[in-house]
Amino acid sequence: MKIKMLATVLIISTASTVSAFGQSTTWSIDPAHTQATFEARHLSMTNVRGGMSKLTGTVIWDPKDSTKDSVKAVLTATTINTGSNYRDGYLKGGDFFDVQKFPTSIFKPTSVTPSGNELKVTGNLTMAGVTKPVVLDVTGPTLLQKGMEGGLVSGLEATTTFGRSDFNFGSKYPNAMVSDEVKITIDLEVGQK
Repeated sequence: MKIKMLATVLIISTASTVSAFGQSTTWSIDPAHTQATFEARHLSMTNVRGGMSKLTGTVIWDPKDSTKDSVKAVLTATTINTGSNYRDGYLKGGDFFDVQKFPTSIFKPTSVTPSGNELKVTGNLTMAGVTKPVVLDVTGPTLLQKGMEGGLVSGLEATTTFGRSDFNFGSKYPNAMVSDEVKITIDLEVGQK
């Protein structure tokens, strides 16, 4: 009996997934279950990690043509948290994010390319008033499931690496003190609109 029930659940889930992805759909990023984290080397010895919360935006999926997929994400730079108020103050200040002038960072895609089981999402990242192209390596979407509020939800993970110098971040700090290379990981949950 349990096996039959499990098979029925799997069939219903698969049918829902196929119908949901049968046409282009729009999904909202759930800020309560989404976060962006970053990582940079300090003194070439240790990784310093931090994060930003209140990430919002939309994801559009077209199951027939992934080149029509898109993501728009807005990160709230004022929420930077590295576990050190002292360091957070520097990061929020004029040498880095300058959150008084630029409280958000925005990613807007320009193209989506399939790459094996992943996607390469090329787009423009704007931080502290500077816009540069970056490429996100995206894993997902995960298998659809029913969310806590009853609608369909899925998850994605996106990573990218860029040079802080590309965005004029902390130019007075040499690479030996803070690595130029910064890695960002975005774990996001999306719900169908």
